[in-house]
Amino acid sequence: MTTQPTLAAPGLDRHTVEVYAERQRQIARFGDQHHPDGTGSATDRKRADEARRHCDHTTRTGRLTWNDILTEEGCEALAESDPDLLCTELVQVAAGALAWISDLDSRTEGLAR
Repeated sequence: MTTQPTLAAPGLDRHTVEVYAERQRQIARFGDQHHPDGTGSATDRKRADEARRHCDHTTRTGRLTWNDILTEEGCEALAESDPDLLCTELVQVAAGALAWISDLDSRTEGLAR
């Protein structure tokens, strides 16, 4: 059995706790919500293609930002209609958001929240 190396994810535990706490606040305020996905439209697929092209361009030109990354991931999620693939895309959105938060922490020595 081959094990994968563990990669550092600074602040992940703390931020995962913060995300969990936010979910608890949402549940307390709105209850356990159930809504249609509303994803997978032709417009959403077009936006995802545009966001992907933009992200590729900013990567090639050395101007990639977290805005570009999270926009691309969010657009890709909104473009997906298959529930399994949508879940995968939403995990990528969440991971991207946590990576951005971690980067903010590294630049600000931890956000004062």
